[in-house]
Amino acid sequence: MTPSKIYGSPGDRPRVRYEKKGRTAFVTLDRPEVLNAMDIRMHKELAEVWDDFEADDSLWVAVLAGAGDKAFSVGQDLKELAARDAAGTAGASTFGSRGKPGWPRLTERFGLTKPVVAKVRGYALGGGFELALACDLVVASEDACFALPEARLGLVAGAGGVFRLTRQIPYRTAMGYLMTGRRMPAARALELGLVNEVVPAAELDACVDGWVADLLGSAPLAVRAVKEAAAASAHLPLPDAFTATYPCEEARMRSEDALEGPRAFAAKRPPRWSGR
Repeated sequence: MTPSKIYGSPGDRPRVRYEKKGRTAFVTLDRPEVLNAMDIRMHKELAEVWDDFEADDSLWVAVLAGAGDKAFSVGQDLKELAARDAAGTAGASTFGSRGKPGWPRLTERFGLTKPVVAKVRGYALGGGFELALACDLVVASEDACFALPEARLGLVAGAGGVFRLTRQIPYRTAMGYLMTGRRMPAARALELGLVNEVVPAAELDACVDGWVADLLGSAPLAVRAVKEAAAASAHLPLPDAFTATYPCEEARMRSEDALEGPRAFAAKRPPRWSGR
C-alpha cells in the first residue's frame, strides 16, 4: 500500500491513514492513544480523503477502521470541545456539520456513490457509531460495543444517529438506546441487523477481506446503482420508486460492463469489469 497524501506539518503525524491497494482504499482513524476520538483536524483530513476516494476512478470500495484493538472510535473529542467551549469558540451545535470543519462529513455525504465497509473492533461510541451507521456494510469483532451516549452528556446524536438508528432498527428499540445511552454488544447489533457479520477478533481482517473480495467481484457500476437506488427510493411509494430516475443506474445501463456480464456468463468465464 502507498499513502495518497501526507497531512499536517512535516514531522507531525496525521490523524488519518489513507492507503490504496489495488481497487480498495483503506481509511484508518489514527489516534489510538485517545481511542480514535475525532477532533477538528481529523474531520478536515477525512473530508480530503472522501473527496479523493470518490474522484479516483481506480478505487471501487473503501474500508473504514480505527487504529489499535480497543476502539473503532469513541466519537467527538470531548476534551477539545470543552476547551473550545471555555474559549468561547465552540458555538452552538445541533444536527449536521454544515459550516464546521470537514463538511460534508461521511455522515452527510449522501451523494457518495461507492461502497464503504466499516471494520469495527472495540468501542464504536457516539460519532464512531454514527460513522458505522453511515457505512454500507459493517463487520464487527465479538468484542465490539456500540452506543450513542450523547443524552447522558447533555448532547444529542447530531451526526445522524437520531435519524439513522430509528430507520435501521425498530423505532422503540432505537429510542431506548438513544434516550438512555445504553451499550449494545456486537451480538445484539447482529440480531438487530445493524451489522452484516460478527466474528472473533482474530478473524476480523480475513472476514472484511472476504466482503471486499465479493464487492470487487461485482460490477462496480451495478454496485453503485444498487446503493443509489436503495437510498434515493427509501422514502418513495413503491410505484414511484420504479419510475424515478437514478443517475448511477442510467450510467450502468449504458456501460460496457452491462454487456460484459451476460457475455461472460454465456462464455462460462469470469467477467472482466472495467467500470465503464
